Amino acid sequence: MEPLSRNPASPIPVTVIPGDGVGPEVVRSARRIIDAAGVAISWEECPAGAEVFRRGDPSGVPAETRSSVERTRVVLKGPLETPVGFGEKSANVTLRKLFETYANVRPARELPGVPTRYAGEGIDFIVVRENLEDLYAGIEHMETPDVAQTLKLITRTGTRKIVRYAFELARQEGRRKVTCATKANIMKLSDGLFKRVFEEIAPQYPEIESEHLIIDNVAHQMVKNPAQFDVIVTANLYGDIISDLASGLVGGLGFASSGNYGDDVAIFEAVHGSAPKYAGRDVINPTALILSSVLMLRHLGLAEAADRVENAVLVTLEEGRHATRDLLSQAGGDVSTATSTTAYTDAIIANLGRVPATVPPRVTARREQGAGATPVAVAVGPVAAGAAGGPTGGPAKDAAGAVVRTLVGVDIFIETALTAEELGRDVAPLAGDSFFLEMVDSRGTKLYPSTGLRAESVGWYRCRFVAQGSRVTDAEIRSLLGNIATRHNWTHVEKLQLFDGQPGFTKAQGQ
Repeated sequence: MEPLSRNPASPIPVTVIPGDGVGPEVVRSARRIIDAAGVAISWEECPAGAEVFRRGDPSGVPAETRSSVERTRVVLKGPLETPVGFGEKSANVTLRKLFETYANVRPARELPGVPTRYAGEGIDFIVVRENLEDLYAGIEHMETPDVAQTLKLITRTGTRKIVRYAFELARQEGRRKVTCATKANIMKLSDGLFKRVFEEIAPQYPEIESEHLIIDNVAHQMVKNPAQFDVIVTANLYGDIISDLASGLVGGLGFASSGNYGDDVAIFEAVHGSAPKYAGRDVINPTALILSSVLMLRHLGLAEAADRVENAVLVTLEEGRHATRDLLSQAGGDVSTATSTTAYTDAIIANLGRVPATVPPRVTARREQGAGATPVAVAVGPVAAGAAGGPTGGPAKDAAGAVVRTLVGVDIFIETALTAEELGRDVAPLAGDSFFLEMVDSRGTKLYPSTGLRAESVGWYRCRFVAQGSRVTDAEIRSLLGNIATRHNWTHVEKLQLFDGQPGFTKAQGQ
């Protein structure tokens, strides 16, 4: 994603989502520091998450927020609560999928004054996580009352984009190595595809060393010798796990920043959760979101301001006089003496313009921009998927001891060069009298009927056909498949069943 071009004389519009729990506090801290650094931003505050779910919007991301993001193309976001055990999807995942932010970038760098087991070893690497597919596509079905299935989607298109992004990022930062992490020894087709695409692209970057490691060995090596890594590129679930591991190496989630980059939109957020038990107590460490806002400033082309803010954070940590609760806890100190969120923010503002003495200051170095790369700082000298809507716990039994199941539709997966809109218009009339076409999605994101969203085609869609009445039969599904087969190549079929009246299938993002 190219850095945004702005008129320096005009305030920069940015969508800000305060979030849930401690979210408003850490967002307020980041905003105060950015404002104090002299950056003119026009903040468009918008809701998402728990508040929106309570309104009855199952997406967690209302139309007003989507409109703001489409207009500003930049988001600073606090943590959002993820519903557990019912049908709504994670609002965090929804935002990423709605705006096709396919690259999740998580730096892990040693920070001064932060006690860790690895202090002094020079940890400085980045996890680049594919952000849209894999198991996080959220396509799940209850095959029986006691067997659940999740589809693991790895596409050539998605893998090419994230692998090329990782190499361009390495080239831009002057890094020496990119490590691909998969479980291709077991999942030879899905993870095998990821590995093969990596090996096809790597020779195009001869100045950068490339290697492939099995993901469990990556986790082992991250604990054993983390300084060996430069850039790690991996699939969605693995990236989620090892990026949290990486944050633990350098001080914890309180220091874990992240950026989600797409072709049109970038979303910047702390990695930690909403921590509701600390909400409103003015005790949370806001560093993770402050450093995420530094990534945002660099993305906006404001390198000097980004350097000033990051150096002020480094100076404040280096001084050690403003330890937040989590830092004191890690060091075995008295948490009752911890610096408040507000006081910690005040200290960073007071240190704007200073540079650290014990570590090299951050100075943004820019190399020639490559396709798909995003500006990231170089030092010169930091969800979960939505839960299935199916039954929780043991399935209930009817009077005869059997689960009551109702067949209410079918998901048919189709390979085609058509767009989702074209495919939807083409197959809707094929539904006959028993079904109607409810939606067409790509990698778990609803595209038809049109939601106004865009998604890159991978030549494979899911068409969800649901019963016109209360149920359908196997014979009616076979007839529908016959109709589809006269015009399209269908590749996969999943029944949509209710078990004791509860859906044994998930919704798509945007439904």
